[in-house]
Amino acid sequence: MHSHSPFQGLNKCYASSLFLLCLSLFSSLLQGQNPYPAAAQSKSILILNGTAHLGNGQVIENAAIGFRNGKIDLVADATTIKLAANAYDTTISAVGKQIYPGFIAPNTTIGLIEIEAVRATVDDRETGAINPNVRALTTFNSDSKIIPTMRTNGVLMAQIAPHGGLLAGTSSVMEMDGWNWEDMAYRTDDGVYMSWPKQQSRTYTDDGPGPLMPNNDFSKQVVDLQKFFTDAKAYCQSEKNEEKNIRFEALRNIFNGTENLYIRADNVKEITESIDFANAYGIKNITLVGAMDSWMVTPLLKSNQVKVILGRVHSLPDKNDDAVDLPFRVPFLLHQAGIVYCLCQEGDQEYHQNRNLPFNAGTTAAYGLSKEEALSSITLNAAKILGIDKTTGSLEPGKDATLFISGGDALDMRTNQVQAAFIRGKKLDMNNEQKALYERYKKKYGQ
Repeated sequence: MHSHSPFQGLNKCYASSLFLLCLSLFSSLLQGQNPYPAAAQSKSILILNGTAHLGNGQVIENAAIGFRNGKIDLVADATTIKLAANAYDTTISAVGKQIYPGFIAPNTTIGLIEIEAVRATVDDRETGAINPNVRALTTFNSDSKIIPTMRTNGVLMAQIAPHGGLLAGTSSVMEMDGWNWEDMAYRTDDGVYMSWPKQQSRTYTDDGPGPLMPNNDFSKQVVDLQKFFTDAKAYCQSEKNEEKNIRFEALRNIFNGTENLYIRADNVKEITESIDFANAYGIKNITLVGAMDSWMVTPLLKSNQVKVILGRVHSLPDKNDDAVDLPFRVPFLLHQAGIVYCLCQEGDQEYHQNRNLPFNAGTTAAYGLSKEEALSSITLNAAKILGIDKTTGSLEPGKDATLFISGGDALDMRTNQVQAAFIRGKKLDMNNEQKALYERYKKKYGQ
């Protein structure tokens, strides 16, 4: 005789419900999948009669932009050239449209953070204070749903940078299309990110920023950096070391000048101290990150050939007595002083907002810069700072065909409509989950 459990029917019901729930979640995941990575360019393409903004300050009305095998081979005025009827396999009419080089977002955590509240999806930092050997690209999530939303606004390349501690690790430049990080890596290990110790800091709560408090560990942190750099330089200068030190090895290209030392520093004192520190170790390629006070020390930056990745323009000034529009004007002040700079969008909790990078550039065009100068701050200037300007960052023959066509001004959030985009000649699928949701609920509410 078999006994009958009172929970037997309940268990069957539970199993059935669990199966349906899993099926529903799986279906939702399938619907929300990212577009497939694009195939390599197989046919030559000519974009004709659009307005081309080259990224180097030049504009061509009625332009002819041609590319084959992933490389640009024609940039010309369409009214002054003659082309054979079969010169290109495919012709795209861009009448009334704008053509731009792909925008480049530096200092991002794209692919390193997906959902900030879910710890398992946060991979932008390592434990410990000094980790220059940590490589950001090895934790890069090529399936991030944030990537397709960036491409929608023309951001086709990004530098992924680690955070945390004094020496956070090495950054890399990634293309925003590919099956995995190996496919998407454009320049691996382009530099090491360092955060200069702050003498004062403040905490933030739901009620707003708290008061500035002294950093009691400031002197110790500076000494720790000095000791590490001294030991690392001695190691790198030695012709023979008894054993390999991977943390010291990570600084080898910083000392020989082939990679950037990116220094996160904000106020004048931090900027001055960090530059003096880098000079003491003979480091030549220095780039400040954040650096909203950089406009106050432009002679120091210029004499040391220091480049700047400016923090988010759409922010409030850091000091109570600063003009409220100062963050909008800093790019013009640096440009006026002859400093090589670019813009980044990322600030605290802003990892998902890099798609708004072009609109930050658009704001600077209303505060002193011309539209083409503002464009350079997220194209060619960014490429120069990241060391990739020989192959990308502007529309020039011989460079990668990483570009897009917009129905309006790409620096204006009201008119920017990216209608086609290419990364090294590969035509991208411009769909993303947010567009899918828009179409879904547009139908639901009969719009």
